[in-house]
Amino acid sequence: MIYDVRTYRLKPRNIPQFLEGFEAAYENGRKQLSPLAAIFITEVGPLNEIIHIWPYEDLAERETVRAEAVKSGVWPPDINAMIHKMTVEVFKPFPFMAKFLSGEYGPLFEYREYTVNAGTMPGIINGWADAIEARNSLSPCAMAMHTEIGSLNKYVHIWPYKSFEHREKVRTESVRSAVWPPKGSPKGAIITQDNKLMHAAPFSPLRYATCQQRCGRRVELILTKATEQSLQHLSSLIGRNTSLTQPLLWQSHQERPP
Repeated sequence: MIYDVRTYRLKPRNIPQFLEGFEAAYENGRKQLSPLAAIFITEVGPLNEIIHIWPYEDLAERETVRAEAVKSGVWPPDINAMIHKMTVEVFKPFPFMAKFLSGEYGPLFEYREYTVNAGTMPGIINGWADAIEARNSLSPCAMAMHTEIGSLNKYVHIWPYKSFEHREKVRTESVRSAVWPPKGSPKGAIITQDNKLMHAAPFSPLRYATCQQRCGRRVELILTKATEQSLQHLSSLIGRNTSLTQPLLWQSHQERPP
């Protein structure tokens, strides 16, 4: 598995239009070729920045999908005029990161990128392997990955948090309990550390559910429960042991209840 991480620095005041155009093209063709892992917008750090992350099995699949997207006319979206700078890097996940976190997390996401001395990445990965389970018990890591193409000797780790306060609480507790940072990493390996605090786009597979989305599911659950209760009441009236997981239908050729 590899991740194509594309960082776009936009011209000021273009984020809403960029996301609108990106989403329209993504949902109407690009998504069907291969889905995103996540798309983020910076809140703290370099402003007007979009990071979109695409998973592929390997470089060959990346090349095939991207060529097909262009050939079919579904991609890229009409957004070039809004972009000031584009950076592309290809990452490999740390071996113990089975897949990119997906679902409802956040709404705050921390994107940390570290550059390290050449030759120290294997030791860093080993140190993480020993510590990540305990760290995940405090809050999950969305992904940890290191560069394969682009700026080498760099790794990125992404963490979702419920709020700025939750982030501070988790980080304080991880240090207090000696869970994090990993003790097994080589001393002096890290050269630079940068971080960004971001929010996910509404159509990102890793995102925070909006009130509308959460309320919609709540209404669906309420209606489902009400239907189950109605079926249960009807079943008691007609004297049948009707399963609530099956439709209550009697065909004309079946025996009707007395």
